[in-house]
Amino acid sequence: MGLMRASIQFPDISPEIFSITIGSMEFALRWYALAYIAGFLIAWWLVTAALRRPHLWPGDLAPMRREEIDSLLTWIIIGVILGGRLGFVLFYQPAYYLAHPLEILMVWQGGMSFHGGLLGVVLSSLIFALSRGIPILSLADLIASAVPPGLLLGRLANFINAELWGRPTELPWGVIFPGTAAQDCPGVAGLCARHPSQLYEAALEGLILGALLLWLAWRRGAFKAPGYVTGLFFTGYGLARFAVEFVRQPDAQFTGPGNPLGLALHLGGYGLTMGQILSLPMILIGLWLIARARRVPA
Repeated sequence: MGLMRASIQFPDISPEIFSITIGSMEFALRWYALAYIAGFLIAWWLVTAALRRPHLWPGDLAPMRREEIDSLLTWIIIGVILGGRLGFVLFYQPAYYLAHPLEILMVWQGGMSFHGGLLGVVLSSLIFALSRGIPILSLADLIASAVPPGLLLGRLANFINAELWGRPTELPWGVIFPGTAAQDCPGVAGLCARHPSQLYEAALEGLILGALLLWLAWRRGAFKAPGYVTGLFFTGYGLARFAVEFVRQPDAQFTGPGNPLGLALHLGGYGLTMGQILSLPMILIGLWLIARARRVPA
């Protein structure tokens, strides 16, 4: 008996916005690349706007000068790319890249980890703050408040690319994704509909979390408690990702005949996916930052 009841056919959207051929070389602008560009531009605008309002910050003093934003953005871009790529290599396919080390640098072939990118941003921002005498937690709050729009756009680009889809579902909003891998659903006769887990993450990590952080920071004075916005971001993202992992198709390298759910950690018949394992430290650190910030006078 198949899972297909009411379902949605995947829209006919090309991953490429346009392409140009020059001689024997073809250059293309993809939605995923545009999502990165737009995400950084929106983050730059939000950071600039927040720094123009010193009354939002402790002591009515912005944590850094607006002239330093371009340098900060450069550090963050480097952290996102290097951290995201190395995180994917180490967390998800270490054996493959150990056998093919030259492919580690081939970022254009795909393969980026959010958690790795987050670690890259944390490290690059820490170095930037220490080198310029900028309050670390206030800088972290500034960055955290500007990240969700990029997450929203990135997950929408994942949907357009028909990648990172969810497990098979009978729900009426299940999407029939194209491709052999998406249609490889054991026990399903006919077309297989899957959870649009990319859209779940776009809504939770990008839209809802982003709106909450901006409202608290701009309307409720959250920036005045250093670390509070960062703690909410860590906790909110970690909980959202942990929840979505229950309906998200696991990475192929973790699945097998004895592990159809793709669990990276088994505990007495139960287990956790790699995404859930990486999200747990985020939740714990986030809760600690929230508790610490609430004890600090504004």
